[in-house]
Amino acid sequence: MASKKGNRITIKLRSTESGHMYTTEKNRKNDPSRLELKRYDPLVRRHAVYRESK
Repeated sequence: MASKKGNRITIKLRSTESGHMYTTEKNRKNDPSRLELKRYDPLVRRHAVYRESK
């Protein structure tokens, strides 16, 4: 018997200002669009916008 595919998936968040990446999880059902968060970027040493990448 095959198990049901879960709603939570692991995604990569890539900085818009450098190549730094974070990994996190999101609920596919609640957030169907691409995620965009403001996180700390250690390469430029300030907060930057991180967008979900494939």
